[in-house]
Amino acid sequence: MRFGPFVFLIAMNKTIRRASVFSLLLVFALLIRATWVQYYEAQALADDTHNRRNAIETYSQPLGNIIVAGKAVTGSARTTGGDLRYKRTYTNGELYAAVTGYASQAYAPTQLEGIYADLLNGTDTRLKTVMDTVTDQRADPGDVLTTIDPAVQKAAYDALGDKKGAAVAIDPRTGRILAVVSTPSYDPSSLTDANTAGTAWKKLTSDSDKPLVNRALRQPLAPGSTFKLVVAAAALEDGLYSSVDERTDSPDPYTLPGTRTVLKNENTSAPCENASIRVALQYSCNNVFAHLAVQLGQDKLRAMAEKFGFNDDTLDVPVRAYASVYPSGMDESSTALTGIGQFDVTATPLQMAMVSAAIANGGELVSPHMVAQITDSGGDVLKDYDDEASTTRIVSSSTAEQLQSAMQTVVEKGTGTNALIDGVTVGGKTGTAQNGENNSKAPYAWFTSYGKADGKEVAVAVVVEQSDAARSEVSGNGLAAPVARAMMEAALKN
Repeated sequence: MRFGPFVFLIAMNKTIRRASVFSLLLVFALLIRATWVQYYEAQALADDTHNRRNAIETYSQPLGNIIVAGKAVTGSARTTGGDLRYKRTYTNGELYAAVTGYASQAYAPTQLEGIYADLLNGTDTRLKTVMDTVTDQRADPGDVLTTIDPAVQKAAYDALGDKKGAAVAIDPRTGRILAVVSTPSYDPSSLTDANTAGTAWKKLTSDSDKPLVNRALRQPLAPGSTFKLVVAAAALEDGLYSSVDERTDSPDPYTLPGTRTVLKNENTSAPCENASIRVALQYSCNNVFAHLAVQLGQDKLRAMAEKFGFNDDTLDVPVRAYASVYPSGMDESSTALTGIGQFDVTATPLQMAMVSAAIANGGELVSPHMVAQITDSGGDVLKDYDDEASTTRIVSSSTAEQLQSAMQTVVEKGTGTNALIDGVTVGGKTGTAQNGENNSKAPYAWFTSYGKADGKEVAVAVVVEQSDAARSEVSGNGLAAPVARAMMEAALKN
């Protein structure tokens, strides 16, 4: 019996069936993938920064504005040619760059421009009217009203000048941030146009001075002796000493525990042996605060630092500020060094302004914020940040009162005399922090303070990271205190 052709036909049909089934599976896989992309990944694709349609939509109409004291410091300009009809513009861009950030046709927005991008481009759902919903039109954009005081902002910017540094000013009673300055700055307008942004971006990112870094909020550095305020607060709150005028048990010279290293004072003739907290702040006695740190122990110091805001990586003002750090897991010699704001202690100007603000406000810290309100295009308030500011008790009113008094002594007849202002009650603390391995680089010059006059109050922190001053002339009083004084004068006397 011959089955050859029949067997061949059956075998062929099997091959066809298998190929058909395989092809059908491929079709099903393609359909499933298409469905997944269309319905589940559509939003992710729409939000992708490389999606050109997003930029076209964002810049199809003028953006909302960032407002300082009732005046817009941003704007929008009509472009010529291309599919991006408008671009962002800035008024006094370098002055306000640390506040606004930038909105670019080529790069993701930063600072307030980034946080409130949806509000400013009209895609925030809170902006939609009934008619917008019916017609599926994008809403008119809203505005961001800042807490920045233009006089204080300009005073800080002008006083810092060519120095590399940063400054922050806060109203202690309300938490309103009155100034945020970082130098060297940059003009956000150079990044707004997609045709020219690349050249500006390359220049800015290759600059060794890093002008795009917001030093006021996002560059924690060793705070040096300004951190002694935190140590003093811990010593008083713990009951180690009951008064800033009580003599302490502080040998001079002081040898770091477990070492042969003698901790020196900047002023070798200062009366630092067994000095009271007031005198120790007045002359910035390292021996006193290093010994206090060891007596208190790192756990108590860290607890006090954290009450002021250290080690908090969730601080939004609303820009996310980098955490200031009080370390853990140290031996006693390292703990002693943290008492003078060295070892691995770091702080931003915002953080040190918060320390002075809490002390000036009777021991209570009002949450700092640099946006007062956000509104729709008609001016109706969508969110009021002033109303939502929270208050936290940091130290007792008695401790705060004593620290205020001691800080006033620092300015009146101590290391901070360059911050004196006629007719203003000023309290402050200087700091000169070592920088680099074995202090090989120029020190950081710090000053943190508060001022009160005629029912007004302001708390300030300034750091000068680098200047043209000779190394021997670098000090908190010489470089940072004059900047703080200019800011306090602008806040209190205008």
